[in-house]
Parts: sequence; structure tokens; C-alpha cells
Amino acid sequence: MWDIETAQLPPENNEIHVWYSSMDLFLPSSVTRLASLLSTDENERAARFRFARDQRRCIVGRGLLRTILSRYLDIHPERLRFSYGAHGKPELTAAFRKQRLQFNLSHSQGNILIAIATERALGIDVEIVRAVPDAEQIADRFFSARERALLRALPEKHRTLAFLNCWTRKEAYLKALGNGLERPLDRFAVSLAPGEPARLIHVDGDTGETKRWSLRALAIWPHAVAALAAEGQGWQLTCRHWAEGPFAVATGCDCGPEIPNRESNA
Repeated sequence: MWDIETAQLPPENNEIHVWYSSMDLFLPSSVTRLASLLSTDENERAARFRFARDQRRCIVGRGLLRTILSRYLDIHPERLRFSYGAHGKPELTAAFRKQRLQFNLSHSQGNILIAIATERALGIDVEIVRAVPDAEQIADRFFSARERALLRALPEKHRTLAFLNCWTRKEAYLKALGNGLERPLDRFAVSLAPGEPARLIHVDGDTGETKRWSLRALAIWPHAVAALAAEGQGWQLTCRHWAEGPFAVATGCDCGPEIPNRESNA
């Protein structure tokens, strides 16, 4: 175990850091502290949630993002400012871009992932493993013909995991692009079979995309499927756990090659 204060920050150009945490394990006093770091619009956004649990998760997610980014940028977390792309992808405003830091986050049912890199576009997505009764209908609407055929060819017991593999990988890629609505989900294909390495297989009309981007499945929680899309090849991945405490302590982990009501996470 090591203290984040002594970690090698920011990441080197060939590194990507993924932080993971459980938003439901933060004590009320910590939630209050994190809320004090948020901007007025972030607190207003949290207050709009109907249920206290969702309000708390919103506060913790945004507060944790600010706290982690502040350590990389050596700045107080409440001073950070964000802008949002046309499709809602957050990024640091121009005043904080001199360090060339890129990030993306995703959360599902209290689990949060935050990916950070230097000068490398990235996207991350996580889904809790669960039954998806309308998976076939969703696949028919959003998956490519190749993906639909591969999904139906699998034994039924593997289809839920394959569906979630496909969904998270497609979402991660679109989030990395930052203009997801401009690229229909059925116009590109990813790998999906359990045990098969995550990869971008083809993009309609753009043969160079598969070389420009790489995908990685993340084996962080046994009850979740997650994927990371990043620009370029040959980067090194390190996963770190954020544990609550007066001094945030992180532990390294092996992200692993594969693991067995969608939430929108720009």
C-alpha cells in the first residue's frame, strides 16, 4: 500500500491510471466534506435527484473526481473548473490544460471508475452484471449485424455477459470520441465473446480507426463488466483503489484481461 501523496503523478505519456471506488461506503461526514468542494451547479445537480441515495452518489462521484484530479494538478479541488462538449463529455477548462491531462468517468449502482491519462483521449464504461430481459431487442436496434450474429451464435448462458461486454465497449469508444451521437452504434463493431480480448474490430467507412484506438476489458469487480477505450496502442494500465480516510490510500491491482437500467456517464 502507498500514500497517493508519494505516487508518481501525473501519468507518463504511455500510462493510463484507472481509479475505482464504492460511492456507498463513504461516511456522512465525508459526503459533507466532498459537497463543500463542488461548484454551485454541481450541488444543484445533486439536489435534483429524487432519492437521497442518488444525491449522495452524485456528490461523492463529483467530489472524488475533483479530489483525484487535484492531486495530479497540485491544486485545491474546489478551484477546478470544467467545461462540457456538445454531447456532454466533461473536460478541464483551458486554464487547467497546460498539464495536458485527460479523464473520463463512469458509474453504475454505486461503483465508480475514473480514467486519467496525459495527451490521450479516453473513455470508460461500467455496467453491473444483471439479467437484461430485452437484450435481444436492444441488440437488434443498436448492435451491428456482425455483433448480432455473434451474440446469437453463443450458448444462451453466455449471452448476458457477451451483451454487457459489447455494450460497455461500444460506450467506452463513443465516450472517447466525445461525439457519440454522430457515430451510430450499429456502424462499428467490437469483440464481445466471454474470454475474447476486447478490441475494436471495424468502423464503417474508416479503416484507420481500428489502429487509432485500443480497447481493454477491466476485471475490477466480480459483479461488474467494464471497458476502457484509449487513443493509441502499447500503453500501460494501472488500476488503483481509492479508500476513504483522512489520507486517501491507494493499492495497485491487476486490471485483468476479462470478467464475467444503463446509467449515463459522460
